[in-house]
Amino acid sequence: MSDKVAVHSRVHARHPEIRDEDACMAWDNAIAMVNRTYSPPDIYAATGLDGKGRMLELLGVELDDGSFLVFHAMKLTRKMSEELGLV
Repeated sequence: MSDKVAVHSRVHARHPEIRDEDACMAWDNAIAMVNRTYSPPDIYAATGLDGKGRMLELLGVELDDGSFLVFHAMKLTRKMSEELGLV
């Protein structure tokens, strides 16, 4: 798991099938990412594969120290695929 990525506890609370390691791996291996905001704090939408081969959608915020806090992770939806330009 990346030391520059942390996962908020709400991810597991809402989606118990997604472990912190899954979200971190998907974030570290993102195939698409866009900045949703252009003023601090920077919030990014991303998608990537976890260790189980699932494509996850992720939302994360860049913290002051340059690390990221993922606060949303779940199976990739069509809406997020469109936002990321994948369909």
